[in-house]
Amino acid sequence: MKSFAIVGAGAVGSYYGGRLAAAGHDVRFLLRSDYDVVKEAGLTVESIDGDFHLPKVTCARTPAEIGPVDVVIVAWKATSNHRFEEVIRPLLHDDTAIITLQNGLGNTEALGELFGIERVLGAMCFVCINRIRAGLIRHTGGGMIAMGEAVPGVTDRLRGLAAIFEEARIVCEIAVNFAETQWRKLVWNIPFNGLCITEGGIDTGQLLAQPGGEDRVRELMLEVTKAAAALGFEIKKEFVEYQIERTYPMKDYRPSSMIDFVKGYPVEVEAIWGEPLRRAKAAGVSTPGMEELDARIRGMLEQR
Repeated sequence: MKSFAIVGAGAVGSYYGGRLAAAGHDVRFLLRSDYDVVKEAGLTVESIDGDFHLPKVTCARTPAEIGPVDVVIVAWKATSNHRFEEVIRPLLHDDTAIITLQNGLGNTEALGELFGIERVLGAMCFVCINRIRAGLIRHTGGGMIAMGEAVPGVTDRLRGLAAIFEEARIVCEIAVNFAETQWRKLVWNIPFNGLCITEGGIDTGQLLAQPGGEDRVRELMLEVTKAAAALGFEIKKEFVEYQIERTYPMKDYRPSSMIDFVKGYPVEVEAIWGEPLRRAKAAGVSTPGMEELDARIRGMLEQR
C-alpha cells in the first residue's frame, strides 16, 4: 500500500491526503476547479495539530492521468456517487483497496456492487474542517477517523492502513463493525447538519444558543440511537451527551451540508437522512422527529 489516489479533494480529501503526502507517501489528487491553484502554489493546511504546506502536489484532472494505485480514498459527497464507475475504475489494479470517507449510509454497498465488496473499507471522520479557498484547508477540531472493513472483521490490510494513517499524524481507530460506526456518526450528523439547514443556514453555535436548541438536538440524537438499537447497534445515552458537549467548543462551526445548501450545491439528503430513515422503518422503529426533519429539508430544497 504505497500509492494513494484522493477522489474528491475538497476539505476532507485534501486534509487527510495532505497528511499522508506530508508523511512521505505517494499521494495523487484528482482535482477540478482547484487544479490550477494547487498545481502552481501547492496545498496549505492550517491545523490545530500544526500547520503545514505542500509546495509540490501530484495532481491530475482525470483518473487516466493518475492510473492504477494501491489505495483509492473516496472523499467526495455522496451526491456524486453516480460517477463511481467512470472515475474509480481507471484507478484500480487487481489488489487495489477502496476507502470511503463519506458520510451517511449506502456508500460501501454501492462501491461493493460495482467493484467487489472485498475491496471496500469505510472510515468515519470525526473532524471540524472547511475549505477556505482553492489550496487552503482549515482544520479547527477533531481529526480522528474510525476505519473498518465493509465486511465486519479485522484484517491485516485494515491494521496496515491504520498504521499508515497513524504515522501520518492521523488518529485512527479500528472499527470491528463499521456499520455501527456509521450510526454513531449519524448521531451527530442527522441533527446538526439538518437543523443548521432548516433554521436558515446557521452554524452549530447559533443552533445551540437558540431557546430549546439543545433539546431538539438531543431528541433527534435519541431517535437515531433508537433506530440503531433496532438494527443491533447499542449506543448509550452518555454518547449522546458527549456529542452535544463536544459541539459547544466548536462555536461557529459550519456543517458541510449547511454550506452546500447555502451555496446552492447538491445536499446529501439520501445518504444522511433518507437511507437511515428507510432502515429505521424497515426495522419497525417510529422516528417522527427524523421524518419531520427529512421532510423539511426536502421541502426547502424544492423551493430553493
